[in-house]
Amino acid sequence: MKELRETINNANLTKTQKMIARYVLDNSADACFMTSTEIALKLGVSESSVIRFSRSLGFDGFMDFQKSLRKDYQDKVLSISSSITVPSQRVAKRAKLDTSSDYINRHFKNTAKNMESVFVNNSTALFEEAAEAIISSKRKYIVSSRGNSCLGDYFLLYLKHMLPNVEMTNSAAISPVDHMCNISKDDCVVAFSFPRYSSIDKISVRMAYEVGAKIIVVTDKPSALLAQYATVLFTVPVDSNTFFNSLVAPQFITEALLDTISHKVKGIERRLKKIDKYLGELGNY
Repeated sequence: MKELRETINNANLTKTQKMIARYVLDNSADACFMTSTEIALKLGVSESSVIRFSRSLGFDGFMDFQKSLRKDYQDKVLSISSSITVPSQRVAKRAKLDTSSDYINRHFKNTAKNMESVFVNNSTALFEEAAEAIISSKRKYIVSSRGNSCLGDYFLLYLKHMLPNVEMTNSAAISPVDHMCNISKDDCVVAFSFPRYSSIDKISVRMAYEVGAKIIVVTDKPSALLAQYATVLFTVPVDSNTFFNSLVAPQFITEALLDTISHKVKGIERRLKKIDKYLGELGNY
């Protein structure tokens, strides 16, 4: 896929061809099994546009391009792209891919592949920039929902141990809009967003964007729902071989960002001793 990405970046593509390229790169696991007609219908373009796109990359035609795409796919682990968002559809896709009962090994390979992308897509400088934005902000709002809430909760707990004015926006009684009604340009938002994307998360991040607050987004791809609002954008795939996303790689980014912050903040030891003092009285050892 890296070679294809480089080929596309070096090609002189039209606006329509760039749209086809984005779809193929974001949905390679599906595109390699789709006909040129199906891709055209999916994107609302002509079939001839898809064929011309293939030729512009140096292939004889769409069949030749698809053959290369399938080979790349077969070289990868059998995985289900997070672009398939409906759980029942993911189960149906898995039924087509299953070739053995070695589920654990396959899950490990998927996870390792996702982890590799952490280092390919996200530089050390990106973690430094995000950490500085979080530390320097007045208030820190954490945005996550449904299956992504575990990432938000984890980040909330340990960021609170390091910095003041950290707030989660998902609550049973209060909406994110209520939580963030006083957000200003001096604040920041850290958002965890993976398919299925949430419109609530989008509204929360848009509120921050409109007042000029810093926005750190951890999501699966540059074309994701919240990516357009990001001051700092982390991208990491959550592909898996089952009906739910694999969050191991996003969890690594979450931990790495917390680790980066911990090296920049003073007084953590004093704060942790205070926390331990009272947690001990609650029986938490």
